[in-house]
Amino acid sequence: MKIILLVMLFTFSLLAKEDTMEKEIATLGGGCFWCLEAVYEETKGVEAVVSGYAGGHVKNPTYEAVCTGTTGHAEVVQITFNPHVINYAQILKIFWTIHDPTTLNRQGNDVGTQYRSVIFYHSETQKEVAEASLKESLGVFSKPIVTTILPMPTFYPAEAYHQNYFKNNPNQGYCRVVIAPKVAKFQHTYEDLVK
Repeated sequence: MKIILLVMLFTFSLLAKEDTMEKEIATLGGGCFWCLEAVYEETKGVEAVVSGYAGGHVKNPTYEAVCTGTTGHAEVVQITFNPHVINYAQILKIFWTIHDPTTLNRQGNDVGTQYRSVIFYHSETQKEVAEASLKESLGVFSKPIVTTILPMPTFYPAEAYHQNYFKNNPNQGYCRVVIAPKVAKFQHTYEDLVK
């Protein structure tokens, strides 16, 4: 009985260790965080997506403060994913597809530094992959890419009502006109990566 119990404990500890080893985090900004969140929530291998703020100089920013453009934060999503199902390069390939990385501090009608295109890397490996991904994407766009690649600063989760925004508000005007087409484009372009 003791041996069986020890084997079970050892197995559970291996599974727990394996579970934590299979997670990686990506943090991306490409306009309104609702858009990126909606797409990555539909992506195979993505376990969680949290909308938030990063890259500013004010602690614990609020949405209202970030919208003024004075805190320096970008609206971002923090994506937890299983790299055995989807890798970081694939996460970035989707990123280049679902926003316009050639418009400085804007995405469509959303204008301001909080809507800038940015990749915050969590490791030197992510930095290298992001730089290679950007270089590969240069030929895809007719204008220069303005996306910045920066080390990960402090991440602040956005207020609760911003989380799962598209899922919770599918009939809201912005969701129907702006977010839904981005989700549809992702689903059409990356059929093999849709949950």
